[in-house]
Amino acid sequence: MNALPEKYDVERERKEILAAFRGLLRSFKDRTKEETRLVRKAFDLALEAHKDMRRKSGEPYIYHPISVARICAEEMGLDISAIVCALLHDTVEDTHITLEDIEDMFGERARKIINGLTKIPEVFDENASIQAENFRKMILTISDDFRVVLIKLADRLHNMRTLDSMPADKQLRIASETKFLYAPLAHRFGLYSIKTELEDLSLKYCEPEVYILIQNQLKSTQDVRARFIRRFMSPIKDTLMHEGYIFDIIARTKSISSIWRKMQSKEIPFEEVFDVFAIRIIIETPPELEKPDCWRIYSIVTDYYQPSPDRLRDWISTPRANGYESLHTTVMSPQGRWVEVQIRSKRMDEIAEKGLAAHYKYKELKNDDSKFDRWISEVRALLENPNTNALDFVNEFKLNLFNDEIYIFTPKGELRVLPIGATILDFAYDIHTDIGDKCIGAKVNNRLVPLSYQLNNGDQLEIITSSKQKPNEDWLKFVVSARAKQKIKASLNEERKLIASDGKELLDRKFKQFNIIFNAENITYLEKYFATGSATELYFRIAKGKIELSKIRDIQAVNGIFQYPKKENVVKRKAVDEASINSHGIDAKRDIILIGDDFKGFEYQMSKCCNPIPGDKVFGFITISQGIKIHRNNCPNSIHLMSKYAYRCLKAKWKAQREVERLAAIKIVGIDRIGLVNKLTEIISKENKVNMKSISFDTVDGVFEGHISVLVLDTKHLELLIRKFEEVEGVQKVIRWDAKDIDIDL
Repeated sequence: MNALPEKYDVERERKEILAAFRGLLRSFKDRTKEETRLVRKAFDLALEAHKDMRRKSGEPYIYHPISVARICAEEMGLDISAIVCALLHDTVEDTHITLEDIEDMFGERARKIINGLTKIPEVFDENASIQAENFRKMILTISDDFRVVLIKLADRLHNMRTLDSMPADKQLRIASETKFLYAPLAHRFGLYSIKTELEDLSLKYCEPEVYILIQNQLKSTQDVRARFIRRFMSPIKDTLMHEGYIFDIIARTKSISSIWRKMQSKEIPFEEVFDVFAIRIIIETPPELEKPDCWRIYSIVTDYYQPSPDRLRDWISTPRANGYESLHTTVMSPQGRWVEVQIRSKRMDEIAEKGLAAHYKYKELKNDDSKFDRWISEVRALLENPNTNALDFVNEFKLNLFNDEIYIFTPKGELRVLPIGATILDFAYDIHTDIGDKCIGAKVNNRLVPLSYQLNNGDQLEIITSSKQKPNEDWLKFVVSARAKQKIKASLNEERKLIASDGKELLDRKFKQFNIIFNAENITYLEKYFATGSATELYFRIAKGKIELSKIRDIQAVNGIFQYPKKENVVKRKAVDEASINSHGIDAKRDIILIGDDFKGFEYQMSKCCNPIPGDKVFGFITISQGIKIHRNNCPNSIHLMSKYAYRCLKAKWKAQREVERLAAIKIVGIDRIGLVNKLTEIISKENKVNMKSISFDTVDGVFEGHISVLVLDTKHLELLIRKFEEVEGVQKVIRWDAKDIDIDL
């Protein structure tokens, strides 16, 4: 936030602020006089509290809470209490207003919500992430009042919509955090339009070139797309009108982020993404006729267009875990293009658009024991573990934000929803912790399978248990659900504590033998001496025989207390271990990266997971054991690093330097033919004077895939080489290739 500028038009801004507030009032209809008075009271308090504050853009700060409140009202359909809290959400954190003031004026509920939205002060040690701590604090309130999370999503959405005014490095960090946590959270709450916009805006700042390219391509094909949609929908419209349905048909273009995901997963250009839009048919029908009417409309659609049997999704019979209901099919048009058609009732559409708030509005109508309520209980279970630190919590919580689910049946036919990739153990822990702990296998569709067996949609299984079974660390390798991971870790920790208690007794006896006092000071000394990190780990290693207690005799002690060396070598840790740097061949004299806010020189290494080269947009990441690593902004691991460890990310940029060759990897796919490899190597060695480090080709049924590592000067040099490869007969696709998860040292 900025201070007030010296000159500004007070009267004009006052009128604009009042106009914005009146727009907020218009966004929720059928309000009572008391509700209007309450919202006005909150607005007046926020206006006074933020009167001397400005956003980075220079506009009055009050525009932000008004905009957040309007998102809550218009795009989420939340109640007056949420609107009031949205208006006040920054007052406690940024102004003189206290939580006690909020409670006195608006009640205890408002206090709890705003407390959940108030950030933890940015004071933390080197092992903590303030982003993770704040996220955990917010999630702690889910089971108490889910409106906290919805208001936070509205807050994040408005911040993303106005991110242009922030510095580039903060744009990247905020966008990464949004993509990693907040977009999946919006999905879990059923807010599809908000989830999509958050993903698109994240892409806009994480990979601006990609975003602009797809945006321009969508604009250039808009007219052709509109004509196609009109022709496609015409016969369906006529039949629905003839049948007497009250309906709307909407054509929605696929989001930019969704198109980019498909381009990446399928490794295809924009032109080959055929399902860039979907047709949505929304009917007005009573609850008891929703299902038969939706299937009747499906029949009408497939009377005109051939459906793909593999692309039918029935989320009416089995709604998704966040309450989403719809019937999806993909059909072939006469022009040879696949078109996705979504069929739903007006009630289903409101739940799909406004998520949780609409779900609870209709809950009594359907007498629904919601899967969403079950998810809330799973989150509550995660919160019950007091030993989980903030980063571990975020990791486990992220597992509960899975997008894709499978449906599994118990022996009695009860339906359970699990993430894709779930195993027998995930199912066992989903039933009950004791069943998971004692599980030794299962019968899936009457066939005996091991614990690591991955379940398929529609499987029916019976868990087999044994009283002698207990969890082991290998189980963590093949469970995917947060609940299973948490329960296994809890069980292993209990066993570890029992073993540690034996180690503690051993150490106590050894202390008595050497006349050492058993106190916190001496234990802390040994933690550092043996580099264990905690007392429990120290005791555990002693019990396992991994620490030689005889070494204690060598430590100097006075009156039973260990003594630190008088001239202890305490040196502030450098950003990079020079020995590590030299072993990797980095020469500080050839430094071509500027790192940090003041761009002072630091030593660094290029990360092997993305191999940055001059011309790439990059950032620095401070690792624990290998100093600073340089990553590309669009590195496969950048979202993970920036969202969870933003406090360890540094600005970095290339500076003008003499030509230095850098390693880059290229993936080539095409039709195999004689002499192809020779032609590619000829291009590398002769036409571009590029040094090749490695080459490998695999051919399956006449289609080859090659990986080539080359030394190039910069991104322009690499792009020139890629274009040369694309001109070779038989080559269909050439892309820069990343090694994904290797070398992500934290």
